Amino acid sequence: MNILMGLEFKMHTSNHKNNLIIKSLAFTLCALLITGCGQKEQVSVTDGPIVVENDISQAQSIAVEQVSSLNNNSGALYNKEETGAGEEEITEDPATNLTDDGAESEESEKSEDEIPDEAESENDSGQEETAETVATVSVTPGSVTSVALNPNWLYADFSKINTGSAVLYSAPSNRKNIVIGLNPGHGTKGGTSVKTYCHPDMSPKVTGGTTAAGATTAVAVSAGMSFSDGTSEAAVALKTAQILRDMLLADGYDVLMLRDDADVQLDNIARTVIGNNMANCIISLHWDGDSLSYDKGCFYVSTPDGIKGMEPVASHWQQHEALGQALINGLQATGCKIYKGGSMDIDLTQTSFSTVASVDIELGNAASAHDDGTLTVLAGGLLKGIESVY
Repeated sequence: MNILMGLEFKMHTSNHKNNLIIKSLAFTLCALLITGCGQKEQVSVTDGPIVVENDISQAQSIAVEQVSSLNNNSGALYNKEETGAGEEEITEDPATNLTDDGAESEESEKSEDEIPDEAESENDSGQEETAETVATVSVTPGSVTSVALNPNWLYADFSKINTGSAVLYSAPSNRKNIVIGLNPGHGTKGGTSVKTYCHPDMSPKVTGGTTAAGATTAVAVSAGMSFSDGTSEAAVALKTAQILRDMLLADGYDVLMLRDDADVQLDNIARTVIGNNMANCIISLHWDGDSLSYDKGCFYVSTPDGIKGMEPVASHWQQHEALGQALINGLQATGCKIYKGGSMDIDLTQTSFSTVASVDIELGNAASAHDDGTLTVLAGGLLKGIESVY
């Protein structure tokens, strides 16, 4: 499989037949290499990642290939490099070097004029055509790995703050070979001074929210609200994600933390694109800034009808809804208060750019309790919901 790790398939062509031939040859080559080597490997294909397990050593290979019948991602193959202190960093092979996790980054100074003019290339029939994603990461059980944004990934060019890194935690034992992406909301310095497109087709928002309906651009990362005692939503979201991360790792899940510190220089699009390529799902943690004086309870952000016909939403909104409902069911089962029917339609950037199951879960509002005990109960409910799906 080391031979495979060095391969990079770039199929940026409008010729669909050539794509099929190249893909067929690629998979044939993979099969020959696996059959020809004396290593004991198991390859399982699901409606999400392709997981490759290598029994030769304790190192595990996770290949994340997001497959969609209507809209596939574009990506590159990755290898790991040791960076010391038990942390690994993912670097692109062989060309582009991305910013290291933890390196100081300056606020993006791009103007709105630099937002890409086109979201997708189309073939002669007018149908969107994108290359298939294979993002490969070699990790050791219990390891911690930095993951930077690959500029070749689908929708990566819509991001404007992307010098930071996500962090992939590998479960130490009983690994399920499933990666749960956690996105603690907010927490990007300078995020409110930069704008990105709301949708990949650059169409206007269909509902209000942090950004009003009708807008085509929104702040790259909003600041979030503050609880009644002055604690920031960003801080509480991060603490909750860390509690849930540890629960997931103990349960055998790998966890992709799309924000793992008080500040990460990744905008909402960058976080989403990394999650698209490196995780089975993305769960964004928030509290609602509704200014109510009472705890309204939990709900997930459901997909408005007005964007269900837009790709990639059209191909994935049902996955989003299923994950959101599972999380609400888990929260309800652990005694958490649920707001009305448990969902609210809002047009979000994350949903609009997601090609994996993706949901924003609102765990209360400014009047909600946010002590460690409460956050642990909330995390336990989310875990129960995740376990019901994965």
